Amino acid sequence: MNPSLATASNPSTPGWLRADLCQVADLDRLVQTGTQPHDCPQATAILQGVPIYDGAALRAAQVASKDPQAWRRRLMAEWAQVWRSGPGVLVVQGLCPDTAVVDAASVEFRALIAESRAAGYGGDHFAKPGANDRVWNAVEKLCLRAPDVFAAYYGNALLATVCEAWLGPAWQLSSQINSVNPGGAAQTAHRDYHLGFFTAAGAERFPAHVHQLSPFLTLQGAIAHVDMPLESGPTLYLPHSQKYEAGYLVAGLAAFQEYFDLHHVQLPLNKGDGVFFNPALLHAAGHNRSTDIRRMANLLQVSSAFGRCMETVDRVRMAQALYPSLLQASARMAGADLDAAVAASAEGYAFPTNLDRDPPIGGLAPQSQQDLMRSALAQGHRPEQFNASLQAQAQTRLS
Repeated sequence: MNPSLATASNPSTPGWLRADLCQVADLDRLVQTGTQPHDCPQATAILQGVPIYDGAALRAAQVASKDPQAWRRRLMAEWAQVWRSGPGVLVVQGLCPDTAVVDAASVEFRALIAESRAAGYGGDHFAKPGANDRVWNAVEKLCLRAPDVFAAYYGNALLATVCEAWLGPAWQLSSQINSVNPGGAAQTAHRDYHLGFFTAAGAERFPAHVHQLSPFLTLQGAIAHVDMPLESGPTLYLPHSQKYEAGYLVAGLAAFQEYFDLHHVQLPLNKGDGVFFNPALLHAAGHNRSTDIRRMANLLQVSSAFGRCMETVDRVRMAQALYPSLLQASARMAGADLDAAVAASAEGYAFPTNLDRDPPIGGLAPQSQQDLMRSALAQGHRPEQFNASLQAQAQTRLS
């Protein structure tokens, strides 16, 4: 791990971070770092500290190279450095070279939005229900609904290069459609999945090295499906903020939000452009001040192949078998021991799930199996009650 990523740990105990010890000055020292042209030589411009790449020029340069694979590796290395130790965000103009393909996908996405509204879905962990339009698991829905469109849209070698640059081969892509409608309010500054989906108190439970590791497990991106002038509220970014180690703890702190409001940058996008950033970069969707622009983007979340267990484990079946024993032993078993048994059996992480049926209403993440099991034990639910609740939860998580 690069020691430069640990400049603002502020732990009261070595190896741990605390929100109440975070200082804006530590973040400021990192944000004031400039973006140097020699760090991103393939970029055609640097705007507000963000490298801008021309997708058509990149495709042409790779074709013209004497060794296209070596050229591609150099480009990937450049992008990885931008995300890791540079500004943390870059734009690829013309990522999708044929906007007719983008439009074809938009037709399907708008139909999915209409169906989602009719079904009463639309839970969003960063906006009031109904303010925006969001379609969860859009990658699967588009593939099943319009495979020809899917093939043309995702059959994009430059997009694959972006994903591989941060995560290596065997990456896994998921997507959500988000349409911020006229009048849609700006988000508060935050980081993204994984640790970004915890409250500060929840994130504090993870040791500092996990805060350093989390950003390397995913890459965040968005493909613009309409032209996005500044009045439509394209995403706000704070370049270089991904290097602030304690950044997962500060999303709810007023001083850090004020700093973000003063120092963020915002770039317009054209239809077919892509923006990609380190998930630890502080960012927020902007306020759509337009009267007629439905700012629709395909939000991409690309995951490392390594974020998986080696073995398939049926934790629903395990929890069902164990629950009667834990219920019987709960009166005489120490709380920490009971909690350890729950942790060893039930799934403690809320994701992946079906966010249409299992939305994170009232929090950043849905209820996990462990949450359900602990609640049932605390309330003394009979095994048949717990089994019914567990099965219902399992059903909501299916595609």
